[in-house]
Amino acid sequence: MRDKASLKNVIDVASGRVEADFCISGSLVLDVYNKEWFETDVLISQGVICGFCEKGEGTAKQIVVAKGKYLVPGFIDSHVHIESSHCSPAEFSNLVVPCGTTTVIADPHEICNVCGLAGLDYMLEDSKNTALQAFFMVPSCVPATPFEHSGAILLAPELAKGLRNERVLGLGEMMDYPGVIAASPMILDKIWEAKLAGKLIDGHSPAIEGKDLDAYSAASIHTDHECETPEELKQRVRRGMYVMLRQGSACCNVLGLLKGVTSDNSRRCLFCTDDRQPKSILKEGHINNNVRLAVEGGLDPIEALCMATINSAECYHLYDRGAIAPGLRADFLLYDDLKDFSMPQVYVGGVLVAERGKIITEQRPSDASMVSGKMQVKNFSVDRLVLPLKADWVRVIDIISGGVVTGAGEAYVTVKDGKWRHDAKQDILKLAVIERHHGTGNVAVALLRGYGLKGGAIATSVAHDSHNIIVCGDNDEDMVLAVNHLVALGGGMVLVKKGKILSDLPLPIAGLMTGLKGKAVAARLEELHSLAHEELSVNDTVDPFMTLCFMSLPVIPTYKLTDMGLFDVRKFDFVPLEL
Repeated sequence: MRDKASLKNVIDVASGRVEADFCISGSLVLDVYNKEWFETDVLISQGVICGFCEKGEGTAKQIVVAKGKYLVPGFIDSHVHIESSHCSPAEFSNLVVPCGTTTVIADPHEICNVCGLAGLDYMLEDSKNTALQAFFMVPSCVPATPFEHSGAILLAPELAKGLRNERVLGLGEMMDYPGVIAASPMILDKIWEAKLAGKLIDGHSPAIEGKDLDAYSAASIHTDHECETPEELKQRVRRGMYVMLRQGSACCNVLGLLKGVTSDNSRRCLFCTDDRQPKSILKEGHINNNVRLAVEGGLDPIEALCMATINSAECYHLYDRGAIAPGLRADFLLYDDLKDFSMPQVYVGGVLVAERGKIITEQRPSDASMVSGKMQVKNFSVDRLVLPLKADWVRVIDIISGGVVTGAGEAYVTVKDGKWRHDAKQDILKLAVIERHHGTGNVAVALLRGYGLKGGAIATSVAHDSHNIIVCGDNDEDMVLAVNHLVALGGGMVLVKKGKILSDLPLPIAGLMTGLKGKAVAARLEELHSLAHEELSVNDTVDPFMTLCFMSLPVIPTYKLTDMGLFDVRKFDFVPLEL
């Protein structure tokens, strides 16, 4: 409610003294508090739910006859990186609102790693007038670790500035879990700023258990979206944390974690997407996809819907939404059935904003010049990709299909004249990360197994979390061509085969996003994926770009590559390539 006059209007409508703006008549309403359905008319005025009437008895200036449709609160994505859609926040709204997502808690970690707080400012501005209600967490780990070069460094004083914004709900995922557990002074300074501001702290704690988990949760870490097993879920809930069941384009945990969800602990369980590309959203949906999968996996539909609504609202102290109740925002969905959870009528603030899977009024992106042109690559040439080796027994980054965790591989490789040579009989490729923010000239090279690429190279400026350039190939010439083309584009994705550019997707907004419409992005990505598999023989079990872009993330086990070298997440330190 905007002011005292709005409050009076809601009370007057609820009491019957003033006619409602409109009434949803004859729907089956989800009561998330008692976990049951009830048939009623719902009165709405000035974007707020005012009250209930017996079926058919509600009066208003406008009557919407629901005819037994299911009325549920708008879905909430409890943790998402909008940048991973490669679309601007405005276009992201156009994509996900028709799926029933009306609120997101976004972590602009990706763009802030490139542009600092200017990235947060851009995300706030571009999402200001969208149908999607976008809240943000100020990124806690920029850079994610001190073992890479990012475009910015955000310490406690910078985070304090971001936390002052009313649309910033807290501190983003605390990925430096060793720093938290060790009570690092720098990490404590960041956590303390969030506590001083009275705001929340998101977590990121893969495979942590026992006393380490106690220490992590004791730091007021509120959530975690990195659980891999039902037991990990239960251990975090036991410590008072909320656990997010994630269904992204690469990381899919909903079905794997369902066995840990019970009627007793489900109120501490939420849904999130984390990283989801347009083609996945258009084909499968957004949070409605999480709900569908959970119900298909045996979870009671009411429990699943509560996880998509009230649980997330309460977790993030968004007490004005998440339920159908008097005094709350009129963000809700009307479904014909509860099987596929697709194409609902979507209302935000009492206004119909999407139906039949389409947004009614598209939001156009705002000016992005403040976060464009972020490709400062220096001293790069084919010589920088040479991989000298003294021995033929080496460490290899092993891709594990279905996620972003990698294996700590070992292999005997071909060495000629003191340099690694590609062997077509081995599925082992050269992987390189090139620093692109400060012109340091840093280039690090390692070996990757399980990607399958043949006869070319793939490069992208989307490379979590510092978003330097990452390139993989079986020959240096194509790798160089791919990198140089990427720099000329201002960032993006590119495929090269035998000295020719096969296709590309320019991402001029911080090298991460584009102003194109979601369907155009999805079509281009579909083309890139098809070409990667068909022309470059990338393994069918991996997503060519989503998999590649996580190979530089040094906070998820096991081996990863930053612009400074091969990193062992278990040791949280660099390791030599040779064994």
